[in-house]
Amino acid sequence: MEAFKEQLPIVITWIIIGIIWGYLLAKIAFQKSIHSARKRATKQSRSVILGEVNEKIAPALPGFPYDCKDLVFIGKGIDYLVFDWLARGELKQIILLEIKSWLSKLNRNEMMIKEAIARGKISYEVFRIRN
Repeated sequence: MEAFKEQLPIVITWIIIGIIWGYLLAKIAFQKSIHSARKRATKQSRSVILGEVNEKIAPALPGFPYDCKDLVFIGKGIDYLVFDWLARGELKQIILLEIKSWLSKLNRNEMMIKEAIARGKISYEVFRIRN
C-alpha cells in the first residue's frame, strides 16, 4: 500500500499530461478541420460566383450561337429562354438554354427540367386577369 501511495502522484501527473496532450491534439485536429472547411466553402463560393458571371457574359462571347435580342434571362432552373430568330421576324424554335462552365454538371433540378422536356411535359398557357 505504501508503494502505491508513493506512485500515486506520478500516475496522476501522467494522467494529467495525457489529458492535456489529448486536448491539444484534438484542438489541432479541430482547427485543421475548420481551416479545411473554410477553404472548401471559399472555393465553392468562387465557383458559384464564376458560374453566375459566365451565365451573364456567355451571350457576348465569340461563337455564342444565338442573337442576344432573342434571349430572355431566367436564371432559375434554366438560364435563358431563347426565341431563336424572333428578332429577325421568323421564329425557328424555342430553346431552354443552360450555361455551364467547363466540366460542371446539371444539378438535380436542371436534370428534372431536361427530363420533363424530353418526355414532352411542356405546354403553353395564358393566364387572364379579369378586372
